[in-house]
Amino acid sequence: MKQSLAVTSSNHAEIIAIHEASREVVWLRSMTNHIRVDSGLSEGQDAPTIIYEDNAACISQLKYGYIKGDRTKHILPKFFSTHDLQKAGQVQVVQVRSSDNSAYLFTKSLPTAIFKKLVHQFGMRRLKDLH
Repeated sequence: MKQSLAVTSSNHAEIIAIHEASREVVWLRSMTNHIRVDSGLSEGQDAPTIIYEDNAACISQLKYGYIKGDRTKHILPKFFSTHDLQKAGQVQVVQVRSSDNSAYLFTKSLPTAIFKKLVHQFGMRRLKDLH
C-alpha cells in the first residue's frame, strides 16, 4: 500500500503502515463476524489477528502507546491506535526477523540463500524439481 504522507524516518513509515494494516484488520474482522451471524453461526471471540513487523523500535512504541518524545513528537497520536487494538485483543504485533520476512521478496534485494528460503516458504518450486 502506498503511503500518502511524507515521513521522516523508516520508523515513522512502519508505524503508519501498521496503523493502516490494523484498520484493515478491524474491517475484515467485522465482516467475518457479520457473515457468521448472517449464516447462523455463533458470534465467536477470535484470537487476535497477528501483524508481523521487523522493526523492534516500532513494536516497542506500539506496545506502550503514544509517548511524546523528541523522536516521535512529529508523529500524530492517531497512528498509535494499534496500541488500543492490542489491548482490546483484536490485533497482536509480533516481531519477525528480517531474514524471515516474506514481504522482503518484493521489496529488497536479498542474498541468494534467503531469497530461496522465502520462495520455498511460499510453496513455489522450479518445474524441473517437481518431476
